[in-house]
Amino acid sequence: MYHKEKSIQIKSSASALYNNLSVLRIAPRSLTYFTVVHANVVNMVSASWDGLNFSHRQLQSKEGNIAASSSLIMQASWCVLPSRELLVLTSQKGIQMYESDGSIMVYWHALDIPETPTAQAVFARGIAAVRENYICVGVSSGSVLVFDVPSKGSNIMLSEVLEEHRESITDMASECSGSQECIADLVTADDSGILCVWKSGEDFELLNKIPGFDVCCSSVKLWKGTVVAGYGTGQIRLYEAVTGIVHAEVNAHARWIYSLDIAPFSGLLLSGAEDSLVRVWHLTLTPETNSVEIEHLYSECVTDTQICGAKFCDGDGYAFAVTGYDLSEIIRYTQA
Repeated sequence: MYHKEKSIQIKSSASALYNNLSVLRIAPRSLTYFTVVHANVVNMVSASWDGLNFSHRQLQSKEGNIAASSSLIMQASWCVLPSRELLVLTSQKGIQMYESDGSIMVYWHALDIPETPTAQAVFARGIAAVRENYICVGVSSGSVLVFDVPSKGSNIMLSEVLEEHRESITDMASECSGSQECIADLVTADDSGILCVWKSGEDFELLNKIPGFDVCCSSVKLWKGTVVAGYGTGQIRLYEAVTGIVHAEVNAHARWIYSLDIAPFSGLLLSGAEDSLVRVWHLTLTPETNSVEIEHLYSECVTDTQICGAKFCDGDGYAFAVTGYDLSEIIRYTQA
């Protein structure tokens, strides 16, 4: 179903972080951007669709507008809003937002770091663009910061803090199908596996809290009102977002899942885990019976590699890319 393409080399290897790959298609320029985190640096590659041209940039972790910092970066992800695209970096010190090509930092938000070191690490992790103008970012305290982003300029405001989780945020996702009919438009996950489902607006409203059974939910997606969650047990669970009803539970991997992604137009689901496997699944919704089914389509073993990032490169799932711990390349696969 898929075959391996030529890999893209990166300047430094991928750190063992959840969801350590972000992809942005720039269709008008026939380019795809990739980012991979290594310690306190983000490797950014722009690749032309013909596979002939690559350009590299590295972004350093910063504190405010001052020089580079040694604080570790936890995640880098593009946030696509209707009016603009921003690259968001989260670290042990704060949140950096850049123009999508990484050229200009437009916003910095410092985390509250206690003067006396505590047992709990401080960091930000979990990034999602929600509806027209919100970017949400998770924090190790369990808070979710909601930023109101103007259509241009740097007047980004912290508009709300959602205090529902008690453990560190691991990941979050907004409704990716583009459907305006879905009530829920954000799901947030934490280290204890609890999932919170939200409706965005001037005040975000908690619609549902799905229990987590003390197993970390490392990656989460939201598609057509269905929450898709990947866990440290290697399981994938499908929930109805608003009610929390379990549609399906799959023993998908033998080790910890690090990354999930959905191709919204085709309903393909991608999962990558520590067991060296990347799997492609197909989700089918039946509105009449209000059911969701999951079918396994394809597996690829990336030998001796602890997979930490897996992302589709387009909305149909025609191609996907994979990163692995300590690997200085992005491996790409396209449909045969």
